[in-house]
Amino acid sequence: MNLSELLAYQSRKYPEKEGIVTLEERLTYREWNDKVNQFARALSRLGVQAGEKVIIHMPNTKEFVISYFAVHRLGAIAVPVNARLVANEVSYIYDHSDATVFLTHDLLFDQGSQLAAEKYGTFVKTGAPKQPWHSFSEILEKEVATELVNDAHEDEEASILYTSGTTGDPKGVVFTHKNILTVSSMMAVELEMKPSSRMLHIMPLCHSAPLHLFLAGGTFVGATHILAPTFTPDLMLDLVAKERVSHFFGAPVAYLMAAKHPKVTETDLSWVKYWTYGGAPLSKTEVEFVREQFNTDSLCCLYGLTEAGPSGTLLLPEEHDEKAGSVGKRAALHCEFCVIDEQGSEVVSGRTGEIALKGEGIMKSYYKDEKRTEDTFMGDWLLTGDMGLVDEDGYLWVIDRKKDMVISGGVNVYPREIETALLQHPHIEDAAVIGVPHPDWGETVKAFVIQNGQISDIEKECRSYLETQLADYKIPKLYEELDELPRNATGKLLKHHLRNQARQV
Repeated sequence: MNLSELLAYQSRKYPEKEGIVTLEERLTYREWNDKVNQFARALSRLGVQAGEKVIIHMPNTKEFVISYFAVHRLGAIAVPVNARLVANEVSYIYDHSDATVFLTHDLLFDQGSQLAAEKYGTFVKTGAPKQPWHSFSEILEKEVATELVNDAHEDEEASILYTSGTTGDPKGVVFTHKNILTVSSMMAVELEMKPSSRMLHIMPLCHSAPLHLFLAGGTFVGATHILAPTFTPDLMLDLVAKERVSHFFGAPVAYLMAAKHPKVTETDLSWVKYWTYGGAPLSKTEVEFVREQFNTDSLCCLYGLTEAGPSGTLLLPEEHDEKAGSVGKRAALHCEFCVIDEQGSEVVSGRTGEIALKGEGIMKSYYKDEKRTEDTFMGDWLLTGDMGLVDEDGYLWVIDRKKDMVISGGVNVYPREIETALLQHPHIEDAAVIGVPHPDWGETVKAFVIQNGQISDIEKECRSYLETQLADYKIPKLYEELDELPRNATGKLLKHHLRNQARQV
């Protein structure tokens, strides 16, 4: 089995069942699969071959899910890209992934429009064609829907997902069909997905949890997928009620924003069987607030990371009363976890160590980075970089991160990447970036900046400068100007001093 055959199988089994629901239209599984065949044939006619890398730069639209499976149908490798990245970030991923094809959506065309003038490859956009960009709909409609068969083995590479690194360069995480099918079946079992299930996709499908756990997981059982290109609390609540959604995944901030919306208590949310969240835990106070506002006892916390598929642990709905803030007592199906010390030995209960994960959903490697791949594995165990402990009841708590990653609204933000960008400014002499607590987002990003006296408004200048360098979610919300940064005798930055200072403000 591979991802292409998974969809083809469901189209034969449930031909007239709703497969995709968008804000504009509905497609059955047969119609979805037909369009996948047509678009795969269109890409093949444009010269796309098995093994080539294809960038999918789209929001949660029908074109995304058609493209994703069409790429696999050709035996090519899908490279979904975050819709919020700016042009230079998109360009870096195009180059690093060795992509030869770039698919984008009219909503995002500005971020990728210059690529065709600068890079070699095949370029396709939704909407009208614009030389040298082909029109997605026009090339698809010229093709027949006769079934194409991809007989790829499950151990063959299927996709590369990019996640930022502390060095500032995004890392390409390589997955095989088996990796993705493993975590999709895990999620289907753990969250009791069925053909009658209706999945709301309002979190970006470029991320591993929405893509692998819920799009692939729902397709694994023949569920219906409801797609929304952007998140707003209004739209989320409306779609849950209107489409009778049974499964939803979101970052904690999505829940907190929706829970504060005036109409939340008036909206029928009773159809939802599992309200799942990940990227960061919800505190006990937040859990109680969301439960009350949503009138539900169905919150489920998922812990994992992109490199793990994601697979990891889960805190079940009935465990939230006593253990909210924890990430669960057991690893999910197909996965194991342990907490280890620096020597790789498992630590005793109550002691902090690094969380390690093992299972067939774990990534194959980092793309073109053998050294980093080796450093991330200890035998078959993936070292997460998260520090955690297991309490006396066997529940896992994430305590801190080995590296300086900030999780804001469930999205990973890496300070080094921001610091590198700030230091390119001609009037900034030094910079340090940390995460500080935020009541809704979990953490927000704060920058400490040293300048040469030429900047009158440090916040305005930094924001304006970074808007051309980084995606908006990476840009710090808070700024503080200092005379110098705290460093030790060897010049190493002492970020814990900055964190202590931020807490006292």
